[in-house]
Amino acid sequence: MNDLGAGFGYLVKGQRWVAGHGRWFGFGLLPGLITLVVYAGALVGLAYGADDFVAWATPFADDWSSPWLGLLRTTLTALVFLFGLFLAVVTFTAVTLLVGQPFYDSLSEEVERSEGGEVHESGLPLWRELWISARDSVRILLRVAFFGIILFACGFIPVVGQTVVPAIGVCVSGFFLAEELTGVALQRRGLVLKKRLGLLRRRRLLVLGFGVPLALSFLVPFVAVFLMPGAVAGATLLARDLVEPGEGNTPGTGTGDTAVAAKEWTAPGS
Repeated sequence: MNDLGAGFGYLVKGQRWVAGHGRWFGFGLLPGLITLVVYAGALVGLAYGADDFVAWATPFADDWSSPWLGLLRTTLTALVFLFGLFLAVVTFTAVTLLVGQPFYDSLSEEVERSEGGEVHESGLPLWRELWISARDSVRILLRVAFFGIILFACGFIPVVGQTVVPAIGVCVSGFFLAEELTGVALQRRGLVLKKRLGLLRRRRLLVLGFGVPLALSFLVPFVAVFLMPGAVAGATLLARDLVEPGEGNTPGTGTGDTAVAAKEWTAPGS
């Protein structure tokens, strides 16, 4: 329980940090605003098209009598929209971080600088960092999709599907949101995705304390945009706690797992 509270504390500290550094708050808003416009359009389209999709996917129910036809398709339409919303919540951070990689790297470095101690740098060109971030985001999204499909199927279980499944879904969203956000600071330390996930699993309650409240707040689109700069700041502070002394690369160098991972994106002979 202490770890849950401490995780939430990092979220609060991050919001306080950007509140006290107004220039960085405005700087960090831009990627979220761009992503929000795109996602809002996609969710509006899903809201209008979900019932048509469900009708197309359930032709076997065309001859069902009332109220069963309406009950089935209304339930499935709601589940399709909720599944889309679930994916939007989880992928919003990944897409925003990809769009705003230079913005959030600078913000994260400034947070570490203000906290004192070493400021880590990957030492990689921007294009390599973007490639690594994009690849890791795809891997995370595949994991999220796997959990999402399972949770979607479990949603049909009476009672459990309306109580336990949504709670698990929020925890899954919170965990992977925390991974994406801490990845800004951890990638600079030379930690590849596998090691980052290991760090987060090792302190699961701490991570959930940070990620779950954020996932719930991200259900409100405008809130997500305004919390994003502080979420990056808080995740940077959290990352400093997660990493044991000696883990990752040396500040200002490109050594460590990130540099190794970057080689995978270098064409043969280059």
